[in-house]
Amino acid sequence: MTPSPSRSGAPLDPRLTAAFAEVPVVASVVGTQPLRQFLTAPAKVCILASFAVGQLPQVVPALGRAGKTVFVNVDSSPGLAQDRGALEFIRNMGAHGVVSTRLSLIEKGRPLGLLTMMKVFVTDRSNLRRSTDAISRGAPDLVEIMPAPIIARMSAQAQRAMSPSVAAGFVETPADVALALALGSAAAAATSDPRLWNLRRDQLPPVPPSALKRPAPPQE
Repeated sequence: MTPSPSRSGAPLDPRLTAAFAEVPVVASVVGTQPLRQFLTAPAKVCILASFAVGQLPQVVPALGRAGKTVFVNVDSSPGLAQDRGALEFIRNMGAHGVVSTRLSLIEKGRPLGLLTMMKVFVTDRSNLRRSTDAISRGAPDLVEIMPAPIIARMSAQAQRAMSPSVAAGFVETPADVALALALGSAAAAATSDPRLWNLRRDQLPPVPPSALKRPAPPQE
């Protein structure tokens, strides 16, 4: 499948470029327990997941005051509707962006001034084609690719179609973060492990050249 020119090499939003300059890690903050660790970590960007709708008006402004860039996972917020009204609610409380697997929500987010991150699960080639089509239509600011190890199995063309991206799922070590970045399409890696929220760019380990070999294109 030929990637859409509108996605290949799409520039990263300047707000995100600045946020990832020192720590190229997105903190996946699942529930309230890890909040304190994130507030004191050098990571600047987070995805809030599994926060009930009643918790968000307290949590989001507090993170904003701390200088954090906040995305809300709309799909995993109990009590939050899946419509434009929910996006307006998120924007009005001070969140910077939204995460969703739903194309309709991604398309509605940008006109509201929200950063958008489309979450895709790449499980096979047919799923990859459907995902790149949805990304080209929704034109999100970021694509969250799950699971992260699949990125090394994707062609350069597919990676460009999904860039800029965030590698997520099975990001467990500094080497996992380094590999995701070295493959070229990822602007950052996302993880719920608080130890990696302190990982600065100058602390990334070297990536073996063998890890960067791309798969041969499939036979037609």
